Amino acid sequence: MSDGGPARAVAVPAMAGPGPAAAGTAAGWAALRRAAGRNRLAVAAALVLAGAVAAAALAPALPLLDPDAVDTANRLKPPLTAGHPLGTDEFGRDLLSRLVWGARVSLLAGVGTAGLAMAVGVLLGVLGGYYTGWVETLIMRGTDILMAFPYILLAIAIVAGLGPGLRNAMIAIAIVGFPFYTRLVRGIVLSVREREFVEAARALGSPDRVILVRHVLPHLVSPVVVAVSLDVGAKILATAGLSFLGLGTQPPTADWGSMLATGRQFVILRPHVVLLPGLAIFAVVLALNLVGDALRDLLDPRATSA
Repeated sequence: MSDGGPARAVAVPAMAGPGPAAAGTAAGWAALRRAAGRNRLAVAAALVLAGAVAAAALAPALPLLDPDAVDTANRLKPPLTAGHPLGTDEFGRDLLSRLVWGARVSLLAGVGTAGLAMAVGVLLGVLGGYYTGWVETLIMRGTDILMAFPYILLAIAIVAGLGPGLRNAMIAIAIVGFPFYTRLVRGIVLSVREREFVEAARALGSPDRVILVRHVLPHLVSPVVVAVSLDVGAKILATAGLSFLGLGTQPPTADWGSMLATGRQFVILRPHVVLLPGLAIFAVVLALNLVGDALRDLLDPRATSA
């Protein structure tokens, strides 16, 4: 009941809306859904890539035959043979099993090599772009020397010196691959270090470590992620090429490149022995390139408009 006095306004607390982090996450997912709707091919490529990664990761748990088990009585069997859905190779080994286990080696080699090249290249690119004088000269002239040699020939020469094997092949490919990241990162750092916010941080007495971590490195995330996504496919091809030449994975370990090498002499008699690993390399590398292009369009719209 009112006593005739003035009505008092009752403050109702407003409901808290989503925080900035949640809003940013929602906006990111919305942008990803819009990009997926525009680029169906990239979605299909991502599914192919996810299937290859899942098969490689779950290989020990899958009901597959031993990829190294020799059965000469069933050598060079065609696809759809009982017990061997994709046939057998020249030693009677199951091709489906060797493809799945070979995916573990090929994908790990590609990702590991690209990651190693990226880590070395980003470090040298940041140092060469932020610091002038002898540091920049030493890094960039060494990078120029490595880039002056043909890519695959330099990798072959390094593996020849280190000895054949998957680990040495990965080291060689990483050595010849990091100059790409060094040049990419140095160009970005050269641009960022002259920006007003970096000059302001220097004027306030911020040490180089703080400036690099807070103001320079965040500008490298998008271009480096796109570069790595596009580079993994190239590294898989390079690793398979060295394995094809006998300088990478050594028998009897299953690897797509070594499967191509051992099966090439039967390309007329039993073409599936060569076609299957070749198609696996083709599908995965194409999927990586399509996903990398989609990431570039998503993370750097200016490149698309240009």
